[in-house]
Amino acid sequence: MTPVAAGLLNVFGILFAVLGMSAGLIWVERRLLALWQDRYGPNRVGPFGLLQVVADMIKIFFKDDWIPAFVDKPTFVLAPMIIVITTLLAFAVIPLAPAIGVANLNIGLLFVLGMSSLSVYSIVLAGWSSNNKYSLLGALRGAAQMLSYEVFMGLSLLGVVALSGSFNLRQIVESQKGLWFCIPQFFGFIVFVIAGIAEARRLPFDLPEGDAELIAGFHTEYSGLKFGLFFVGEYIGLILIAALITTLFFGGWLGPWLPPIVWFLIKLLFWIAFFILLRAALPRPRYDQLMAYGWKVMLPVSLGNLAITGAVVLVLYR
Repeated sequence: MTPVAAGLLNVFGILFAVLGMSAGLIWVERRLLALWQDRYGPNRVGPFGLLQVVADMIKIFFKDDWIPAFVDKPTFVLAPMIIVITTLLAFAVIPLAPAIGVANLNIGLLFVLGMSSLSVYSIVLAGWSSNNKYSLLGALRGAAQMLSYEVFMGLSLLGVVALSGSFNLRQIVESQKGLWFCIPQFFGFIVFVIAGIAEARRLPFDLPEGDAELIAGFHTEYSGLKFGLFFVGEYIGLILIAALITTLFFGGWLGPWLPPIVWFLIKLLFWIAFFILLRAALPRPRYDQLMAYGWKVMLPVSLGNLAITGAVVLVLYR
């Protein structure tokens, strides 16, 4: 196979895999939530309710894609595309296996953080262009939450960079052959997981969409395919955070006996199931509690972890 053909196969293979998994997660999340909450979940459309995803997609495709007269139309239409595009671009540097990945950048980790940061524009523009006070409040909440937790997410990863000596995600995986970074970077790992949940706006940190307070938050005025893009973007973000946890703290594709891609998928699916369990188990905090927790607890923990890691690396490699 030529290098060009191999590159195209990697690009389209990862693209279709991520989009297919994000669609399948609709069924997986509903079934797991039903299991943990002692109810049935989707079980009527197809075997085990597997065709419920297809039914939902058909319903969204044929729903009236209405644009209110009072919105800023160009921005309103553009906003849901941004979150899908930026999140998918981040997968370009995620190594799924030694030979599976789109790009091998020396600044791969910075590229991922940059793309995840750009997704905040989707929320801000959606809330502002909707010309709705509830949407605007949801957008402001989302922007403050994502920007704040982006700080802690970046600080929590500096320990991983210090131990591996690289921003290259493949080199970070290779440097975990002797010991996964979740052990020496335990506090950084905990901070990253919490910041990742807030970054993806998943329960219990889905305050930009707080239905009891803001109707549906920043996407209140959206319907049809544009609402579907926000929905898919959330699931792609969930997969991205799980993939980053797997890559940065749990050795990526490393593991005995099984093929590398199988190990990566096992770890990825475990963290996706963990995030779904959090949705079933934890209540939503108040918005002020969420922000105070970030700045008063997570910031000192991430700074302390960075200082200790730097001191240890300085002593060992001096």
